[in-house]
Parts: sequence; structure tokens; C-alpha cells
Amino acid sequence: MHPIPTFPAREQQVNQQKKHATAVSPLPRRARPHQLAQDQAQVECPHAAKDNFQIITEHDQDSLIYDPSYLDIARTDGVIIIQITLNEGRTLEMKKAFFKAVAERLHKELGVRMEDVFIGLVEVKKENWSFGNGIAQYAP
Repeated sequence: MHPIPTFPAREQQVNQQKKHATAVSPLPRRARPHQLAQDQAQVECPHAAKDNFQIITEHDQDSLIYDPSYLDIARTDGVIIIQITLNEGRTLEMKKAFFKAVAERLHKELGVRMEDVFIGLVEVKKENWSFGNGIAQYAP
């Protein structure tokens, strides 16, 4: 297992956000894997943690379609699909370390099979974001 890098000041800020979020709107227990993935993303990429927007959806057996053996990986109905949209620029090594750390943490903390952790990164250019007011805040 690879050690997860820590950023003490950022972890303190994330913990404060969690306390506030828990007091206002606690995530249901079944959504916790998504929260763990987000926490891992904040540790791995602390500079991106300021813009915290999530869509968490659950699907019943009829509305979650996945290949149970794609690339010879045996998946179950416990599959978790995580899609993260982020600014382009991470190295291949960073991405591989992130995938491994998330799968290991979900397995260790929640007993999720590592085979059932499916992660997709969607990289976009910074100028392709608008966080409101019709403005491309990251554009030059």
C-alpha cells in the first residue's frame, strides 16, 4: 500500500468543511464511498478542493448497466462508478497513484471490492468552466 501524501493545512480546512456539511446535510451512509473518493481527491490535489461540487446518484439493478467482466475484471452489483471532471494537466503517474489510492481506501475503510471501483477522469481546459454569472472565471 502506498502512503497517501498529507497537507496539514488543507486537511484542517477539509475537516472544517466536513463538520459544517455534516451539521447542515449529512450524507446518507450509502453515499459514503463517494465522500471518501472526494476526500482522497482533496488530499491528492489540494489546490482543486476550493470548488466542491458533487452529483451523487444511486441506481437500482435495472438502471445501472455495466460489463461484469470487461478487461477480465470480475465486477459485482456492488460496483461504484466515480467520474471526476477536472482541469487537465496531471501526469500519468499522478493519475495511476490516485486510482490506486482511492480503490485501496474504499476497500480498507468500507470493504468495497477493488474490482468494483471504476473511476473515470474527464479532463477539460481551464477556460471551459463557468461557476456562475456567465463568466469563465479561469479563462485568461
